[in-house]
Amino acid sequence: MIYSFDGIVPVVHESAFVHPQAAVTGNVIIGRNVYVGPGAAIRGDWGQIIIEDNCNVQENCTVHMFPGTTTRLKEMAHIGHGAIIHGATVGRNVLVGMNAVLMDRVDIGDECIIGALSFIKADEVIPPRSLVVGNPHKIIRQVSDEMLRWKTEGTHIYMQLPADLHATLQPCEPLREVPADRAVQQGSYQTWAERKSGE
Repeated sequence: MIYSFDGIVPVVHESAFVHPQAAVTGNVIIGRNVYVGPGAAIRGDWGQIIIEDNCNVQENCTVHMFPGTTTRLKEMAHIGHGAIIHGATVGRNVLVGMNAVLMDRVDIGDECIIGALSFIKADEVIPPRSLVVGNPHKIIRQVSDEMLRWKTEGTHIYMQLPADLHATLQPCEPLREVPADRAVQQGSYQTWAERKSGE
């Protein structure tokens, strides 16, 4: 659902896909080919949220801010299931893992990978290409070229998803039995552990 707040209407590029079960409120600007999954809450009620082109904000994420500030997701930011971005700036081509939490005024440099369940406290600045894990967070090393390629490939899958959803998503009644000719999706993207083991 898209909601105006205090007279401010969200801006959503026509190529973006915001799931009907997500909530986008107020001063929010969503760019090209952005995916916003069901259960996501993007609350531009007390400040501004800018989600640049080719980002994804997956299921059950929360994007919000301290009053009077801006939260920004730069191009190709990839926000995993259940993550919370509260008043942070997320750099270009960053992966924020599932259920990670980024607090107010955090600044994540370009091409970082933030591990699942990581917690980054307010006012932290994370240099570009950092691999971050833990609660409290620790920078454990630089993101390798191969890890960055793996991340970018995953984001490209999400960049295609809005167009696929616009073309094929429909409410429906469930089937009661599995048909003999049921289609099976073909997977071509490996987990990071699978990618590393194949090197």
